[in-house]
Amino acid sequence: MNANDLILTPTGLIFRNRRIPVVVGRGGLRADKHEGDGATPLGAHRIVGMLYRADRIARARLPHWAVPIGPNDLWCDAPLHEDYNHMVAAPFAASAERLRRADPMYDLVLVTDWNWPEARAHRGSAIFVHAWRRPGFPTAGCVAMARGHLLWLAARLDPDSRLIVRGERPPRPGIAGPGAGGTSQRFE
Repeated sequence: MNANDLILTPTGLIFRNRRIPVVVGRGGLRADKHEGDGATPLGAHRIVGMLYRADRIARARLPHWAVPIGPNDLWCDAPLHEDYNHMVAAPFAASAERLRRADPMYDLVLVTDWNWPEARAHRGSAIFVHAWRRPGFPTAGCVAMARGHLLWLAARLDPDSRLIVRGERPPRPGIAGPGAGGTSQRFE
């Protein structure tokens, strides 16, 4: 592990000696992640990209390697498609998740290397770190947190950072960390 790693623990995400309340997938933590199981995969996942909504977040708040999300950007979640678990653009005939959402969940997205770049069918796609829908509400497999925490974290990440998801004493599905129910320290 290095100082730029994000460590998921039963009590939250630890980064630079701070504990950030997070939520995980509704399927809990799993070593045998599969498409649609709602689980957050165990392992050490490199942060391979940062995507953001330029109309909602000022470029100056983010590192130089952040890339704006365009109006037609999608993430392919069709397990048998050649672009599975990769960013694609609309129009796109196969199943894909829209990255430019009406809600703020994907205003800032950290892309992990889970099942990427050489994606294996049905191993899971779109394992991101993003803003939560609300405290305590689980994800479909991602790690999510309050927007302020995500912005604080993103401004300090390096391209060599990793999300470390360990299996010992996993948090119950959905919630991890003190304050994840709504009271949390702000880092903005």
